[in-house]
Amino acid sequence: MDQTTAPADIGPETLLEVFTLATRIKKCDEKFRALVLAGQVSAQYYSPRGQEIVSASVGALLRPDDYVVTTYRGLHDQLAKGVPLRELWAEFFGKATGLCKGKGGPMHITHPESGLMVTTGIVGSGLPIGAGLALAAQLRGTDQVTVVNFGDGASNIGAFHEACNLAGLWRLPVVFCCHNNLYAEHTAYADGTSVARIADRAASYGFPGVRVDGNDPVAMHRAAKQAIERARAGEGPTLLEAMTFRFYGHQMSDQNEYMRPGELAAARAADPVVRMREWLGRTAIATEEQLAGIEAEIKSAVEDAYRFAVDSPVADPGEALTDVYEEALV
Repeated sequence: MDQTTAPADIGPETLLEVFTLATRIKKCDEKFRALVLAGQVSAQYYSPRGQEIVSASVGALLRPDDYVVTTYRGLHDQLAKGVPLRELWAEFFGKATGLCKGKGGPMHITHPESGLMVTTGIVGSGLPIGAGLALAAQLRGTDQVTVVNFGDGASNIGAFHEACNLAGLWRLPVVFCCHNNLYAEHTAYADGTSVARIADRAASYGFPGVRVDGNDPVAMHRAAKQAIERARAGEGPTLLEAMTFRFYGHQMSDQNEYMRPGELAAARAADPVVRMREWLGRTAIATEEQLAGIEAEIKSAVEDAYRFAVDSPVADPGEALTDVYEEALV
């Protein structure tokens, strides 16, 4: 966001959509983390705080019928793809009105109606699933695009190689979006990855690899737009390496002792959502009244979703095996 004026190639409506999505992610995460820390809800939750711009920029470019696959740290991808807020919160609370009837929780969100096809709790397992979804679209002859989100650590497992190899070989309409937040669980990037840039690995599979500042909405939008358009045109996959940072460690109990001194404080001081808000006002893309209105509307929607989740009935134990095993025909 070095521009002192609005970019000519991205309209104000698009930039406001990115800001709206990023703010929705931020507000939802802040509310849910506070509830977990206060002991008002029990759930295994992985905060994406700090990585909002990556998902918001991609989400603003996707169609409702496009596909997204994400990981257990997936709130940002889920909301950016349009998963309904009330049902998402109900699922987080384990309620019957949730997206998966309260049986999935934060780590297993699925909502095909929005194009959010899989949230997987297994590191890297979404990569071959995303390639399969892209193959299905290719075989049907549609121009649907699949975006697969994963962390930097997942680029070191076999499924990454297998998915990228087949995607390159078959020119699948898929975007591999790596959220490189510099830490794979508790391991620094340089301590677990043999290359300086994950994007460089794309060359071995025969398609482009692009490293981008994932906290810059203009740069991220441009890179994602090119990758998505390339996939939609039948030109094959792209590996996007979006550089970002997570604000709250690997899990809720994480104290971040493994991080370099001052690193986390510097990242939080450069909060990408706060920076985007300031930039939108400074460049006259949006007025303070507009920005405050967006924030107020989102706050109200989050509170409504929270109340819906609280008031919803708990999951029915009798539903435990429904949608898990095929029912026998009588």
